[in-house]
Amino acid sequence: MSGQFLLLLGLAVGAGVITAVSPCVFPVLPILFAAGGSRRPLRIIAGLVASFAVFTLFATWLLNRLGLPQDFLRNLAIGLLFLLAATLVFPQIGVWLERPLYFLSRRRTGRDLGGGFLLGASLGLVFVPCAGPVLGAISANAARVDFGWRTILVTVFYALGAAVPMLVVAWLGEDVTRRIRTNAVQVRRVLGIVMALAALAIVFNADQKLQTWFPNYTNALQNKVERNHVARTELAKLHQGTKTPANAPPFRGIDDWINSKPLTMDGLRGKVVLVDFWTYSCINCLRTLPHLEAWYKRYHQAGLEIVGVHTPEFAFEHVVSNVRQATKRLGVRYPVAIDNEYKTWDAFGNNVWPAEYLIDRGGHVRDYKQGEGRYDETERQIQQLLGEPAGAQLASVRDQTPQHFTTPESYLGWERLERYQGTAITPDRMIQYRFPKVVSPNYLAYSGFWSVERQRIVAGPDARLRLGFIAQHVYLVLSGSGRLQVLVDGKHVHTIHVGGLSRLYTLLNYKTGRAGLLELRFTPGISAYAFTFG
Repeated sequence: MSGQFLLLLGLAVGAGVITAVSPCVFPVLPILFAAGGSRRPLRIIAGLVASFAVFTLFATWLLNRLGLPQDFLRNLAIGLLFLLAATLVFPQIGVWLERPLYFLSRRRTGRDLGGGFLLGASLGLVFVPCAGPVLGAISANAARVDFGWRTILVTVFYALGAAVPMLVVAWLGEDVTRRIRTNAVQVRRVLGIVMALAALAIVFNADQKLQTWFPNYTNALQNKVERNHVARTELAKLHQGTKTPANAPPFRGIDDWINSKPLTMDGLRGKVVLVDFWTYSCINCLRTLPHLEAWYKRYHQAGLEIVGVHTPEFAFEHVVSNVRQATKRLGVRYPVAIDNEYKTWDAFGNNVWPAEYLIDRGGHVRDYKQGEGRYDETERQIQQLLGEPAGAQLASVRDQTPQHFTTPESYLGWERLERYQGTAITPDRMIQYRFPKVVSPNYLAYSGFWSVERQRIVAGPDARLRLGFIAQHVYLVLSGSGRLQVLVDGKHVHTIHVGGLSRLYTLLNYKTGRAGLLELRFTPGISAYAFTFG
């Protein structure tokens, strides 16, 4: 276990603590306080840590196997909270529930149903923490049901960090109850009513409104703890490889092929192969395509094969028909492998779009390049591996890689949301957001009703988005159907009609770079995924 990974575990604890003092924890605080007055706080927190860690990692897999809806466990937990509240208000209910299991314990019945562990387990299922990079990395790996002991450890340490402030609240409840022990029965009933009312608020999503009343005052702490270089590097290692393989691994788990029959790496021996990891809504990938097409046209007959491995970033990119349409529209003629399960991505240890692996005739990886640029250098290496004459003319394709400073690529779903200001994010629920007074350069904010999901945001009534940008060109991945009004510095620029294939739309296209405040106004139902800039 490396020193940097040990540091990541410490950062995970810090991220959990930050989460537990954020507005996202407010809905469960009354339940924790009430529970602390009637049950052992340590058992409550043990149940919360255990259920949150286990079900964060395995809920998707378990529910899919059982054919149950994704909100089944949350609804079950709310039912348990009502049941446990009832045992406080009406102690006889606790006696009835514990009586069948009395022979397993020497404890008196009716005093402490489940020892607090069951209550904590219920809280672990209704507790929806504010998503930061640590939770985002955990959730991404859990969604793919593809993680190892490192992810499990980070999850446990994150849950432990979140548990610390909650334990303090539960202890406070216990202390208050102990001080007024003379009215213990009445206090238990009051706490039971508080617990039931809090659970009822969660049922009717009133807890969401409570969270929106408070600004996201923990964002600055998240930036320092979860978004530093060490955290980013180690989180990337939770699933993805970090070393370029010396020999080209085989194509694995390919769902389908476009423009070609199925290819194998062994079958391509004797050819120079360029493997390009891409996805059709990535502007960086799209700017790379003209170079790949030019190389394919010029060197294919000389022995070059290009294989575009399409590994989806967003859910809609898993649909093979969407990729076929995009491939045809973009004029991609070389073979494209559909890598929906990330099997080939993982085999290469890849972790970015776009990425090119240049493989010689013997199957050895001779060069690896992340991102855009260095096209002349790559083409010279292709020529060398093909045995072209030294100093041969290069394909004439203009390099469109931005050379000026631009706003960084900005994802909008909670999994990878950065540089966000405004109302605290409540994942996967349609709630009302409010703009902050000022949106800083390179930061974004939401207003109106939005559902902020793992990879996208879905517009509800009066949905608006603001972004302080620095760029010449601004692009946004959109899906759904409707209209999008584009304003810059309060002035209307144009209206975009969204529909058809989920894809990248050009919002702004200036002759030179500029800075400004972009505001987008959405009709309900449109989904937005990520901004890119040029």
